[in-house]
Amino acid sequence: MQLLHLDSSVLGAASVSRQLSAEIVARQKALHPGLHVVYRDLAADPALHLTGTHMSAWQGAQVEDEVITADLVKGNAYLSELFAADIVVIGAPMYNLSIPTPLKSWIDRIAIAGKTFRYTATGPEGLLVGKKAFIASSRGGIYTPGSPGAALEHQESYLLALLAFLGMTDTTVVRAEGLAMGPDARQAAVAQALQDIAALAA
Repeated sequence: MQLLHLDSSVLGAASVSRQLSAEIVARQKALHPGLHVVYRDLAADPALHLTGTHMSAWQGAQVEDEVITADLVKGNAYLSELFAADIVVIGAPMYNLSIPTPLKSWIDRIAIAGKTFRYTATGPEGLLVGKKAFIASSRGGIYTPGSPGAALEHQESYLLALLAFLGMTDTTVVRAEGLAMGPDARQAAVAQALQDIAALAA
């Protein structure tokens, strides 16, 4: 089995989403002996933002720009890693009510019609079926359903919808929120998330 581990926080060792994603990976390795892990630090080595040149290249146009060419190679590697993965673990903090831009750039490289989804007479169909996904979510405030901030949440909901659109409907969210609401709230949120990870079953 193969696991694709993605981190996107810019906070390095201070990142809660990185802490949680690493714990999820450790738990999966314990549950699946021999699991091979492929790691991508999207914040440290981000893809470029999507451009018209990328779109033209996907349609078969020649690319003269060496920077864009290298970025297209990176995007192809992203796709290969995703196709090969049985499990995907995504470290996804909330930034300004949504996801970090390096994670969005990764999504823009792998959400491609004809490769990871296709259009049919009855609507779009995801092609990445049979994969298990985990989202290690961290956020400073409270945005869970029923909270005053719920309508502002465009992080977990976006990722869940995107993964389902691509055919990945078996997704588990491990969440630590309220991290900016004082040391006690932060400690309690992280402790609960770690407890949730420890309880994950195969």
